[in-house]
Amino acid sequence: MYLYNLTLQKATGITSAVHGNFSGGKQQEVLISRGKSLELVRPDPNTGKVHTILSTEIFGCIRALMAFRLTGGTKDYIVVGSDSGRIVILEYNPTKNAFENIQKETFGKSGCRRIVPGQYFAIDPKGRAVMLGAIEKQKLVYLLNRDPQARLTISSPLEAHKSNTLTYHMVGVDVGFDNPLFACLEIDYEEADNDPTGEATQRTQQTLTFYELDLGLNHVVRKYSEPLEEHANFLISVPGGNDGPSGVLICSENYLTYKNLGDQHDIRCPIPRRRNDLDDPERGMIFICSATHRTKSMYFFLVQTEQGDIFKVTLETDDDVVSEIKLKYFDTVPPAISMCVLKTGFLFVAAEFGNHYLYQIAHLGDDDEEPEFSSAMPLEEGETFFFAPRQLKNLVMVDELPSFAPIIASQVADLANEDTPQLYLLCGRGSRSSMRVLRHGLEVSEMAVSELPGNPNAVWTVKKRVDDEYDAYIIVSFVNATLVLSIGETVEEVTDSGFLGTTPTLSCSSLGDDALVQVYPDGIRHIRSDKRVNEWKAPGKKSITKCAVNQRQVVITLSGRELVCFEMDATGELNEYTERSEMPSEIMCMALGTVPEGEQRSWFLAVGLADNTVRIISLDPNDCLSPCSMQALPSPAESLCLVEMGHTESTANTVNEENVERASAPTKATIYLNIGLSNGVLLRTVLDPVSGDLSDTRTRYLGSRPVKLFRIRMQGSEAVLAMSSRTWLSYYHQSRFHLTPLSYETLEFASGFSSEQCNEGIVAISTNTLRILALEKLGAVFNQMAYPLEYTPRTFVIHPDTGRIIIAETDHNAYTEETKTARKQQMAEEMRNAAGDEERELANEMANAFINEVLPEEVFSAPKAGVGLWASQIRGLEPIQGQTLFKIPIIQNEAIVSMTILKFSIAADGRYYLAVGIAKELQLNPRISNGGFIDIYKIDPTCSALEFLHRTEVEEIPGALCGFQGRLLAGCGRILRIYDLGKKKLLRKCENKHIPYQIVNIQSMGHRIYVSDVQESVFFIRYRRAENQLIIFADDTHPRWVTATTLLDYDTIAIADKFGNMSIQRLPHSVTDDVDEDPTGTKSLWDRGLLSGASQKSENICSFHVGEIIMSLQKATLIPGGSEALIYATLSGTVGAFVPFTSREDYDFFQHLEMHMRNENPPICGRDHLSYRSAYYTVKNVLDGDLCEQYLSIDPAKQKSIAADMFRTPNQICKKLEDIRTRYAF
Repeated sequence: MYLYNLTLQKATGITSAVHGNFSGGKQQEVLISRGKSLELVRPDPNTGKVHTILSTEIFGCIRALMAFRLTGGTKDYIVVGSDSGRIVILEYNPTKNAFENIQKETFGKSGCRRIVPGQYFAIDPKGRAVMLGAIEKQKLVYLLNRDPQARLTISSPLEAHKSNTLTYHMVGVDVGFDNPLFACLEIDYEEADNDPTGEATQRTQQTLTFYELDLGLNHVVRKYSEPLEEHANFLISVPGGNDGPSGVLICSENYLTYKNLGDQHDIRCPIPRRRNDLDDPERGMIFICSATHRTKSMYFFLVQTEQGDIFKVTLETDDDVVSEIKLKYFDTVPPAISMCVLKTGFLFVAAEFGNHYLYQIAHLGDDDEEPEFSSAMPLEEGETFFFAPRQLKNLVMVDELPSFAPIIASQVADLANEDTPQLYLLCGRGSRSSMRVLRHGLEVSEMAVSELPGNPNAVWTVKKRVDDEYDAYIIVSFVNATLVLSIGETVEEVTDSGFLGTTPTLSCSSLGDDALVQVYPDGIRHIRSDKRVNEWKAPGKKSITKCAVNQRQVVITLSGRELVCFEMDATGELNEYTERSEMPSEIMCMALGTVPEGEQRSWFLAVGLADNTVRIISLDPNDCLSPCSMQALPSPAESLCLVEMGHTESTANTVNEENVERASAPTKATIYLNIGLSNGVLLRTVLDPVSGDLSDTRTRYLGSRPVKLFRIRMQGSEAVLAMSSRTWLSYYHQSRFHLTPLSYETLEFASGFSSEQCNEGIVAISTNTLRILALEKLGAVFNQMAYPLEYTPRTFVIHPDTGRIIIAETDHNAYTEETKTARKQQMAEEMRNAAGDEERELANEMANAFINEVLPEEVFSAPKAGVGLWASQIRGLEPIQGQTLFKIPIIQNEAIVSMTILKFSIAADGRYYLAVGIAKELQLNPRISNGGFIDIYKIDPTCSALEFLHRTEVEEIPGALCGFQGRLLAGCGRILRIYDLGKKKLLRKCENKHIPYQIVNIQSMGHRIYVSDVQESVFFIRYRRAENQLIIFADDTHPRWVTATTLLDYDTIAIADKFGNMSIQRLPHSVTDDVDEDPTGTKSLWDRGLLSGASQKSENICSFHVGEIIMSLQKATLIPGGSEALIYATLSGTVGAFVPFTSREDYDFFQHLEMHMRNENPPICGRDHLSYRSAYYTVKNVLDGDLCEQYLSIDPAKQKSIAADMFRTPNQICKKLEDIRTRYAF
């Protein structure tokens, strides 16, 4: 079996984010690390929408990311710490729209290791040096400088190692232009390591250590170290030099402390807590992330607690000595991995889990009534300040970036009966979790919908002048009339536009600089800017049947076969060509390209004929209307569209003005002829701009109706809207073609639309309505619907008869609703009791207000109950509308760990039952549990309610459940059991005790059972009914820490493990499942078979390191009529597929392409691609589609050399890459 790895949806979780001016303009961008890829995004300063500029795979694991700028520079560089054992400095090149590697220095081994630096970074704020730290022992400092050509240079590393030291965080201290200084949080464990009693461990204190880089002596000194009272988790560097007092803020448990060298004494301020919080009061509070904002005149810090509350921190200074820390509650947002305050007044929040947000900072929080807390306020030791959280006041949300991370479970199914399957994902954590339904398609935002007085058959938009920014008229054609609407504040009907309203219209367009043209069955109406009208009437009894129009030309068909051409002359008049041309059969459709800049005309006309051909006809006045080339089609053409695509105009828009010419010059666009056939197929063919030849055809089936094509503009370049039973958009985005359906109802006709409210929209008709639509998220593969859940979802099952979904939700460290209410009542009672007699009434009011106050948990986080406390519930969900059908709460401290749906053959009622495995009072570390239960529910036939039958106690946690031959298989701890349904509880029928550690997953097919152990991979078990025995007949040769499995066939199983690997195990033909296990158990240990396991072994046929933990695997088809693929979803929010090769020659082709790409385009962060994909097990029989697809974006010279080595053309290789994608997925 040979597989090809395709990423369908790139990772959406963010591991770190930094901001800066990477493109060198005035704009600010945010660079996002998504674990194994880098993405550059830019918030639009006007609309606040976040646009992705570039996304690139690095084939490695990004451990740290920093932006820096050299002294006096105008552009930020990026320094990346990855698992490559190298320091890599990248620069964003806006002309090529790519990251360029400017420095790559090797210092250690590859892989994420404890003593190899790259885990922590600290940059000197003036950009003179960078310090890299490992978790343990090693620190390196590199000096950054410029050479005479102003290129960045890097010194050899200076060491600052200290053994037996663990590092927690490091920052560069701002000291102006003195010697660079770095502050580190460290702990020295030497004493604790050598003391067997464990007392030294209790005494060990964290230290704050300063390292100085002496620029004169060119080495690093350990300047100063002092122990800290509390355990700190991170440092914030305070502006220094002329801007501030320098030094660091230390964020530790319950306190924020300011420290500096010299005669500065420590300033401490407790972290404020929420008033009347339901959290465990003994729990410490920590800050989890921070952002610094500095301008020439002021600076402040935004720091966020783990509940999501942001505080604004300012420092009061007295002669450059800090006298107090001031804290003020700012707002509450989801807990973040990184926050970036941009100079444009935005706050970018990369959330730990769930969607990411961009906020506008509306106020700096100076003038409101919010109390300010200060370190100068007197407080007892251990006391703190209290504040009341509220809705957003200083921040305004302007954009939301959807994130599926973490995906906990997923299934592909067509529950909405749409032909194309949907992906159902369980995402998120705690109160921010959701069930998301992904559909392949672009999200459409509906700007306006208005009813029309009948069913129109076409719609166009025109501008009054060619250089107008916005459209002036919408023209709607009916069977016997034409309606003209003018676009302004509102859209209303006008009658003085010069258009003929008493006839249907075939086409409308702007002509020349300021004229309009209307083609109708009886003639052509040319409307000049001064409202003069020139008419050309169709001769005799002939009428115009088809037409094609661009800025300077009009081509019409008279009575089906005769072509007549018009061209505009210098005075703006339409002149008819002298010749007319008769076509051999009826003309079905025609298309003209746009007039290229600086030219008089479009040189070619495309004509689709009834004899199943498309002909290209020359419009050169010297040999007018002479045929150039012809292509035969499988069925008649319904419509044609000529577009120029494939040049980087979209990046030219984003580059600063002076680079525009340079950016758009080197890449020339290609002219494509799009042909929509009457059988629902779209063809895309390259048109040679000189000879008019057609070559390199690509086909794609779009739907059951004939395909109509419309040219529109998207992101400044041309795109094609193709309408069949679904509407598709073909566009060019980030150096590759996309053909994506719109997630919207069927449309019939469309045109581009541009107005003040909607710059790049589409106006379309559907039955008797006119709709104005906008597409914002270009480049997205899926659009999503999210249904919120209360606790973290763990698993879900689909009811086979109704397609409804049952979800198990469980949260650790959480209260159930019941306990929450009881705790609120208890706290209110305490409030009332604590008050004296005269305050009794006030206390009553406060207590009632507290009970009635409900803070939405998806904003303010759920209260943390403490370790070992669990909250669970079972929820029924209707997947199309997303409404909850029922909720069954489970009592406090019972956690749902597994669930399955099955039929019991003994019940003989044909009904489905739900088996739920529950752990009682589970502690995670060390793993202690008080046993568990298996609850059985009977599902009613419509799946709108569950009826509780009975509960069976088990001595271990039921970690996995599965239906098997009308009975229930349960993995209780490490024991595999078969249960049958009884009247009062489940009845044990059979068990096997030979699984080594703990069962986490059970699959079954036929008589075989495939059981996954938590760390010993998969065991193949045969159930022998006659002897009522479960016998292990084969197992795996390697330990694998299983997270997900799926059966591919009777002998083959795909396994994902917690280190990010996917492997496929197959039983060889020689394996028989008819074996005897020793029934007495007296056999000595060394006789137990091969490698102390079963006597037969499965063999590994595929291995691949995905680089993210796969949480679910499923064999499914993603497109109607497509072939099956292995679909996976990961913890970081990636959805991908392993697709099988159907022929050996395809495999050889892609194997060679992968080999060439490894040599020609090595990963940008210095990791070797082959060693990355073989990080744990050698990669075997799987090719990396992500690397092969980078072929589409490398420069053309490299493309040509690779293609020449493979005896192909670059077009053939691109076609192969596109074909394998569209055969299985999108």
